[in-house]
Amino acid sequence: MEIEKKYGVYVCKGCGISDAIDFESLAKVIKKEGKIQHIKEHDIMCSPDGRAMILEDLKPDGEAINSIVIAACSSRVKYEELDFPNCLVERCNIRELVAWTQEPKAEETQNLAEDYLRMYCARVKKSSLPEPYQSECDKTIMVIGGGAAGLSGALEAANDGYPVVLVEKEAELGGYGAKIYRQTPSTYPFTTLQEPVVFKKIKEIQGHPGIRVFTSAAIEKIEGQPGLLDAHIKTNGNVETIRVGSVVVAAGATPYDATKLTHLGYGLSKDVITNVEMEELAKKGKIVRPSDGKAPQRVAFIQCAGSRDPEHLPYCSDFCCLTSLKQALYVRQQNPDALAYILYKDIRTPGQSELFYKEAQSDPGVMLTKAEVTGVTVGSGGNLLVNATDTLLGADVAFEADLVVLATGLVPATKDDPVINLEYRQGPGLPETEDYNGFADSNFICFPYETRRTAIYAAGAVRQAMTIPMAMDDGVGAACKAIQAVEHVAEGMAVHPRAWDETFPDPFMQRCTSCKRCTEECPFGAIEEDEKGTPFFKINRCRRCATCMGACPERIVSFKDYSVDIIGSMLKACDVPEIEDEDDPNAPFRIFSLICENDAYPALDAAGLHKLRLDPRVRFVPLRCMGSFNMVWVSDALSRGIDGLLLMGCKYGDDYQCHFSKGSELCAYRLTKLSETLDKLGLEADRVQQIQVAASEYDKLPQIVNDFVARVLEIGPNPFKEF
Repeated sequence: MEIEKKYGVYVCKGCGISDAIDFESLAKVIKKEGKIQHIKEHDIMCSPDGRAMILEDLKPDGEAINSIVIAACSSRVKYEELDFPNCLVERCNIRELVAWTQEPKAEETQNLAEDYLRMYCARVKKSSLPEPYQSECDKTIMVIGGGAAGLSGALEAANDGYPVVLVEKEAELGGYGAKIYRQTPSTYPFTTLQEPVVFKKIKEIQGHPGIRVFTSAAIEKIEGQPGLLDAHIKTNGNVETIRVGSVVVAAGATPYDATKLTHLGYGLSKDVITNVEMEELAKKGKIVRPSDGKAPQRVAFIQCAGSRDPEHLPYCSDFCCLTSLKQALYVRQQNPDALAYILYKDIRTPGQSELFYKEAQSDPGVMLTKAEVTGVTVGSGGNLLVNATDTLLGADVAFEADLVVLATGLVPATKDDPVINLEYRQGPGLPETEDYNGFADSNFICFPYETRRTAIYAAGAVRQAMTIPMAMDDGVGAACKAIQAVEHVAEGMAVHPRAWDETFPDPFMQRCTSCKRCTEECPFGAIEEDEKGTPFFKINRCRRCATCMGACPERIVSFKDYSVDIIGSMLKACDVPEIEDEDDPNAPFRIFSLICENDAYPALDAAGLHKLRLDPRVRFVPLRCMGSFNMVWVSDALSRGIDGLLLMGCKYGDDYQCHFSKGSELCAYRLTKLSETLDKLGLEADRVQQIQVAASEYDKLPQIVNDFVARVLEIGPNPFKEF
């Protein structure tokens, strides 16, 4: 049963707000137009005294307020101080968006503040207190892959008290790390080769009571949703189904196919080998030429063999430089008279690995030169002839070698094998980067480990090429995310990026037309369809981006505190004055800007922090994601007499920054259908524009806003103001 809502508005006077705004006039607007009579002010609302004042009003024996608007600073700050239990709280930002970006005590500054209060009074009345979605939740963590990343992830989760299921496709654990002879140093002084660390990890795994290990195993399929995932594990022809809560995909990588590198001599001579084959030779006890079994005197290491090459692998595989330096030392340690030549495009040894690079560089028998190898052929006497150009000396060179080692890169194991075999509408594997040969598309620049499959995290070389120490750290990080996921599912909360959110989509299915737009546009596969084609939600997969809300033409999808009606009501609540002289550069045009809460809003906050001036005719309304933009808001705004609508979302494209993967891109797609509609209404298409902005581009916002305002002024007032 819905509890009767009792409203209160609490206005902060601190941080310069009282210097910019007339509170008496503001209170009149709240009472008369916002229809809320309970209004209080405080000099510092986030202080213990300010918080105590609000808490006193929330008591049943006090005012019994249960739905409040706090007009103060940005909702992105002071979250804990201004959060109250069992109370609906709406944060109205009059500090960054008014006091810090507008002229103090100016008429338009006051109008702006009053409009924000009108909007948030409307919002609090349309919203309801969220109630978490409760479901069963198994907290077992499944790790796929028994290499460096998988072993580390499994141990992290198990040592934190979570049951772990570790699935490895090979007969033995260890992955690539168990096949190498020596590992580059990972501890001070970073100069001495060490035993592969995975063997210690394997012993810990085998002795851990909280870890169940499957070897020679594969995932036949995974079905369900976070907290309720059923993993079907196939071993020796038998299939066992295990319930798990979240998954770490650490399936590793495979070496790039060297048979494609014929120009570098692979396949031309047995004495042209890969760095992986070189490691195998060293582990057998002696490095010899495959052709005749003799110890080589001159070994050439060719870096970026197929890597950083648009015809093969366009990326750097990260581990190759250190591996060649290590293998050059193998050659020198076996035979002090032998020479090792390393021909590189660039040497990349980040962090403390630079000390190891200097150690190898100081060996007189290790020769390094920057060069582009143009070919490897068979020379006189069966020796190999290496041809190179663009050397440090500026000359083309050719020299003989007994053995050539190609530093081939890594290809993620998921490239040609989905590995996890999810029974998801959007496919059985992890979505991959478009240009980088199958790495999991985790938007890793911003969010390591995240994938578009909720509670399924990528770690190690399926996420990006990396060294063994990096992979171990990666496994730990992904395990921590997997733990967070099951804990949030158990609490009925969303996972990253709205990790606090207890709302969930609650569609009014009686009006659903089964148009499939929500299922097709959901970035996370959270919406399935039954045999009749009717959509239904797998709530535990949902990230609460509300893309489904923006996609739905019937507007039937809503959240407790976020809906098409809520945002529409905010747009309609503002005062829209008549424009007497449209040529007046200060005429009271009214423009709305719907902004992404993840990029544009932080940028606006930063603009406020730097006291940058923003045009006072623009009102900013944050959206969870531009993917939640619903076209009806355009008609809501323009029919109300609003003169322009500026949408500010994340950058999209190759280096997209969207927290929800496709939000800005989907919004831009929807807007392609807008021009014709506006033309029919006799309105200029330029009244509605979308721009991309990164969180760091706060300094560009004044110009972006001014340019749009100038265009709206040029077009003239909205003719619907008259109606």
